[in-house]
Amino acid sequence: MEEKRFNTRRAKRKKRTRRIVLGFFIFFVLIGAYILYEYTAGLRGANEDAPGMNESYGDEPFEGIDSPEGKTNVLLLGIDQRGEETTRSDTIMIGQYDTDQNKLKLVSLMRDTYVNIPGYGYKKLNAAFALGGPELMRQTIQENFGVDLEYYSIIDFNGFVSIVNTIAPDGVPITVEKDMYYKDGVQTIDLKAGDQNLNGKELLGYARFRNDSYGDLMRVERQQKVLKALKDEFVSFTGLARLPRALGSIQPYVKTNMGTTSILGLGTDFLLNTPDDIETLTIPKDVGYSNLRVPGEGAVLSHDEEKTREALQSFLE
Repeated sequence: MEEKRFNTRRAKRKKRTRRIVLGFFIFFVLIGAYILYEYTAGLRGANEDAPGMNESYGDEPFEGIDSPEGKTNVLLLGIDQRGEETTRSDTIMIGQYDTDQNKLKLVSLMRDTYVNIPGYGYKKLNAAFALGGPELMRQTIQENFGVDLEYYSIIDFNGFVSIVNTIAPDGVPITVEKDMYYKDGVQTIDLKAGDQNLNGKELLGYARFRNDSYGDLMRVERQQKVLKALKDEFVSFTGLARLPRALGSIQPYVKTNMGTTSILGLGTDFLLNTPDDIETLTIPKDVGYSNLRVPGEGAVLSHDEEKTREALQSFLE
């Protein structure tokens, strides 16, 4: 009799275990199906007229160097194609994610920084991309700052607008510090001072605005401010739910050498252990510089190369 009751209880436990396992299996299948559906929907909904990314930026393949143990260094480039033959590198950053220390660091490299571009001599930093794509930019950063970069990611500004509008359809909360107005043949920036929610186009205009006496200095600070605000949107519950569709919608505007496995691994670790804040450094502003006018180059940011190199390496340690 006791043996019969024991067998009955064991059978019930096995049945309950099978139900739990089946429940988890169905749950993960549904999650996977949702992610695939949302990603495909985002990809399908991407602007059909989008020109996509230039398949060739420079002739040399990106020779990424392995990042230090536990860290991942990524070259981040924001570009403005606008149908022009020569693509401009408008934003140059180094992103570092330290999985061991759970830290996220962001270095903004001001585009007018006067540096030695291998094979071309001293020019503005952003000239490296126009002359040789991401690989020459990597070589230039290694040559001048001694920082090894494993990956690169290029995003066209149309992609920035797309991902912001998908992740935050009601806009991203930003405090606009003053009235901003700028208009040319391509874009119009018209923002009023105060707390407000900016859509993708408005947020891009806010990040790129430099039509004042501070020029590129304040623009770099605004770019860092925008990325911190976007990080908060990404890790919110609604942001996570919209992320697969956002990744699909941005695909035509992004070029990277990061494989799917690397992206998923870093993305999963980031979402499970999201850093509280983003540590930032601006080169050469935070180290010291002087304005210099160079024949053939125009206004550049001259800096103490050794001090800049030491400051950047110390920050990324």
